[in-house]
Amino acid sequence: MGLHPIRQPDTATLRVVSLFKSASIVSLLTLVSRITGLVRELLIASTFGASALTDAFNVAFRIPNLFRRFFGEGAFSQAFVPVMAASKAQHGEVATQALIDRAAIVLTWVLLLISVIGVLGSPALVWAMASGLQKNPHGFEVAVVMTRWMFPYIAFMSLVALAAGVLNTWKRFAVPAATPVLLNLCMIVAAWLGAPWLKTLGIEPIYALAGGVLMGGVLQLAVQLLALKKLGLMPHITLRWSALRTAWADPGTKNIIKLMGPALLGVSVAHISMLINTQIASRLATGSVSWITYADRLMEFPTAMLGVAMGVVLMPQLALARAAGDAKKYSAMLDWGLRLVVLLAVPCAVALITFAKPLVAVLYHYGAITEFDVQQITYALMGWGVGLIGIVAIKVLAPGYYASQDTKTPVRVAIAVLVITQLLNIMLVPLFAHAALTLSIGIGAMINAVWLLAGLLWRRSYKPEPGWIVFIFQVIAASALLLVFLMWANGAVAWTQMPGENLKRILLLALVLSASAAIYFIALWASGLKLRQFIRR
Repeated sequence: MGLHPIRQPDTATLRVVSLFKSASIVSLLTLVSRITGLVRELLIASTFGASALTDAFNVAFRIPNLFRRFFGEGAFSQAFVPVMAASKAQHGEVATQALIDRAAIVLTWVLLLISVIGVLGSPALVWAMASGLQKNPHGFEVAVVMTRWMFPYIAFMSLVALAAGVLNTWKRFAVPAATPVLLNLCMIVAAWLGAPWLKTLGIEPIYALAGGVLMGGVLQLAVQLLALKKLGLMPHITLRWSALRTAWADPGTKNIIKLMGPALLGVSVAHISMLINTQIASRLATGSVSWITYADRLMEFPTAMLGVAMGVVLMPQLALARAAGDAKKYSAMLDWGLRLVVLLAVPCAVALITFAKPLVAVLYHYGAITEFDVQQITYALMGWGVGLIGIVAIKVLAPGYYASQDTKTPVRVAIAVLVITQLLNIMLVPLFAHAALTLSIGIGAMINAVWLLAGLLWRRSYKPEPGWIVFIFQVIAASALLLVFLMWANGAVAWTQMPGENLKRILLLALVLSASAAIYFIALWASGLKLRQFIRR
């Protein structure tokens, strides 16, 4: 009997397995972050309820988050990571370190200026974000004070985005994925210990949350800077005017700024939509802003674990493939990412639409949250569920453009979708109130994803690999079985009528979710889908 050599896995297989491993690490750590974030929201909800003051905090917290996405993880990352990846592939690590230093200097100066303007202009910002808060003057005043305290959070988190971009390009995904836990822990401590302490001092307890946000930003930046120092990639930041002029004149920095223009517009479009929706929500029933926010926290589980994880891992790798001129690798990674989106986002969307009330009841129906609040949060969550597949797919499709240093096309699509979303609001808000705001965004996300996909196909940057039609039918069949089971489970238990049986309700939810996963994946297996081969394809 002859001996046959052991077949070694080819480079493409190893590359995809490495991508899956990296995405799994990011997804797992993101799950930890979202679990602690959910604990944070549960504690805030049970302590403060859905009131004018929680609306004030949620508005105040959205303002620094809005600017953080302008200058940090949104526009800046979309421009910085492809330029840095190209520099690393074409010029080496020494030149890339110089690019990192100069980008950090320019970003720091911009953030200092924005922070000063933001603190001074907080009343105007709060009015622009949610003028409806003025119907409760105390709530409006509280929102202004918390905005001023939290505005420096923008600077910390934008520098965190720079550090995360560097670490992800060097394939160090764990630290950037894990550090958001620190923000959640700081806010948990603030709500649990800080709020009662402030109350004893006669100070509004909800101010403790603003302190927790600021401390969370400081700790996240500190941890990522330590990780960069360990790799020898610590940015050398100086506030000398001569250093700023040198950094501003650098060709790499100019390229980042040039790419940031369309990216800023794209982020602006997304947040103009959020600004309009917050304005509308602030003028609806009291608690509307909070209902949408609580639903958003639940929706973040699938979007972060799937979309964010895929985007974080794919973005630098797609950029490196583009810089190396490897079109086949670029297309194969997009194909794999989109299949993973369909495989995992479709059942999650089914669950959010058909099983929303049990999820909301088990997670939020405590303390100051009433059964009425549960129903309103459920409506908002179902709206998010309609667009979940689109929201997650965008996280894979948009990096396909950014990796090619094309930030203009996603912006054009986003502007058109903004118009469509607001037209949907005009039609749907009179019918569905606050739930229409999430539904319109969900529908808009689906349109956005289809548009981006069509663009990649049209320019032949992405060429789908064989087997898509069979794969889609397998996912639909398994999801149909899941749908039937979840509809039964939704009506079989009185999820909001179990006073004093919180543990039983939690165990029932865990049992239903475990059974749902088993039904879905067993159905996929029975249909002939080999998950191990899918992962290694």
